[in-house]
Amino acid sequence: MHMANYTAADIKALRERTGAGMMDVKKALDEANGDADKAMEIIRVKGLKGATKREGRSAAEGLVAAKVVDGTVGVMVEINCETDFVAKSDKFIALADKVLETAVASGAADAESLLATDVEGKSLADYVTEEAATLGEKVVVRRVARIEGATVDAYLHKTSKDLPAQVGVLLAVDGSGEAATTVAHDVAVHTAAMAPTYLSRDEVPAETVENERRVADETARAEGKPEAALTKIVEGRLTGYFKEVALLDQSFAKDAKKSVGKVLEEAGVNATAFARFRVGA
Repeated sequence: MHMANYTAADIKALRERTGAGMMDVKKALDEANGDADKAMEIIRVKGLKGATKREGRSAAEGLVAAKVVDGTVGVMVEINCETDFVAKSDKFIALADKVLETAVASGAADAESLLATDVEGKSLADYVTEEAATLGEKVVVRRVARIEGATVDAYLHKTSKDLPAQVGVLLAVDGSGEAATTVAHDVAVHTAAMAPTYLSRDEVPAETVENERRVADETARAEGKPEAALTKIVEGRLTGYFKEVALLDQSFAKDAKKSVGKVLEEAGVNATAFARFRVGA
C-alpha cells in the first residue's frame, strides 16, 4: 500500500491557507506527492473551474473590515463567503485586507467602482475570483462605505469570539480633540448595538413618515381612542418611531436618560455621518 507522503499537519496547514474542504486538500496533496505549493496550484485550478457552479450559491457569511486614514477619512467594506469556516481562515481575512486596502487607495465609494479598480495588473473583481478559487467558495465584495469628517471613528464588533468582525460602524463628528474622539467612539459603539437606520429624523423620507403617521392613526382609532386625543397620540407614536430609527433620537446605550444627540451636544460636537454594516443583513 502506498504511504501518503504528507502529515495531518500538512493537511491542516493547507486547509488554513486555502479554506478548501478536507477531501479536496487530501486529493490535491496526493496528486502533488505532498508538495504543498503544487497542491495549492491544483486546488486553485480546480476552484476556477468550479467558479461558474458557485454563481448561484448564497454567500451570507463573511466579515466587515474598516480603516480610518489620518483620523478624518473612514473606509469600510463587507465581504461575504459561504461558510464561517472560510470566513475565519487566514486566506479570507488576508483577501479582505487587500480589498480594504484597495478601497482606501482608490477612493471608491461603491462596490462597482471598487471591483473595477486595478490590482496587480488585473481588476479587483478578477483578483477576488482567483482568490475565491483557492477558497473553493463564492466570495462577494458586497458593499463599501466611505465617510469624511473632522474626526472619524471606526468600530468593529465581533458577535462570536471565533469569527472576524460581523458588525462595523464608521461615525464622523464635526470637531476634533480628545472630547470629540471619545464621544465619536462611544457613539460608534452605540450605533453597532442599536442599529439606527438614519442619522437624524430629518433624514427619514417623507413618505415613510406619512406611512408611520397613517398606521399610528388607524391603530389609535381601532383601539377606540377619542377623536380629541388622536393628534397627541399619533405624534407620541411618531416620536417613538424616531427614537427607534434615528441615531440622534435614540436613548444613549451607556446612559438611557440622555439621547445620543444630547450626549454629542454635551461634548460640543455634532455627528455628521455614519455607516453601519452587519454581515448578511
